[in-house]
Amino acid sequence: MNKISRRELIYGGVAATAGAAGLATAERMAKRYGLIPPDGSGIYGPGETLTYACQRILTTCTPAREFPRSMISKNPFANEIAPPTDEFKRMQAAGFKEWRLVVDGTVARPLVLSLSDLKTMPMRSQITEVACEEGWSYIAEWIGTPLSSVLREAVLLPATRYIVYYAVEKSLWGSIDMTDAMDPHTLLTMGMNDGDLPVPFGGPLRLRVPRQLGYKSLKFVTHITATDNIKKFGKGLGSVDPEYGYSWYAGI
Repeated sequence: MNKISRRELIYGGVAATAGAAGLATAERMAKRYGLIPPDGSGIYGPGETLTYACQRILTTCTPAREFPRSMISKNPFANEIAPPTDEFKRMQAAGFKEWRLVVDGTVARPLVLSLSDLKTMPMRSQITEVACEEGWSYIAEWIGTPLSSVLREAVLLPATRYIVYYAVEKSLWGSIDMTDAMDPHTLLTMGMNDGDLPVPFGGPLRLRVPRQLGYKSLKFVTHITATDNIKKFGKGLGSVDPEYGYSWYAGI
C-alpha cells in the first residue's frame, strides 16, 4: 500500500465530514491508493470504501487488543452451527487425523497440511475478543499458528492481493487482504482456553481475525487460496457475507 502524507490524510478527513462531497473525495483518494474493497460498488459502495480506506490508513500498525487471563469469559457463547455431516462426524470420531488444509493459488509451493503438520510450525497464543455483529461477545484464549507462517511456507507470489478461505462446506467462504493475512494476530486456531478447539467454536481448525467482527473468523477451515483477483470468486464481492447484506470489511 502506498504511503499517504499527513496533509493528504487531514484534507481527506475534513472532506469526509462534508457529506456526499466528502464521500466522493474519499473515494477518489481510496482509488488512488488502491483501497477499494471488493464490495465497493453499488449504492453502499462509497460508504464501504470510506470505512475500509480510513481504517486501513489509521489502524494498519495497530495491534489487536489482548486481555489478561483474568478476563477470559467463564461461559463463552457458541453461536448455532449447521448439523455436522456424516463425513465430519467420521473424522471427528477418528480425532480429526484425516483433516487436511489445502493451500494453493498464487503460491510457488502448494501445501496439503494435517493438524499435526500445523502444530510443528511456530505456535502462539492470544487472549482476544470475539465480537458479533448481533451484539454479543466473549473473550477467550486462542492457540494456533499464524496464518503468515503458513503463507510464507507456501511462498506467496508477488502478485497476491487477497487470501480466500473456505469451510468444510464450500458454500461458506471469506477473504481478507494482505494486511490482515500477514498480521501476527491472524491465527489458524487449533486450541482454545488451554485445550483443543471445541467443535461448536469451529474445531478442529478456525481462522481467527481478531481485528474484524466475528463472522470473518470462519469455522472449520479446510482450504486457503491466494489470489491476485478476488472478482473471480463467488459474485465478486470478496466473500459470501456481502451476498447476504454484510460488509466485506468488518474492522473493529
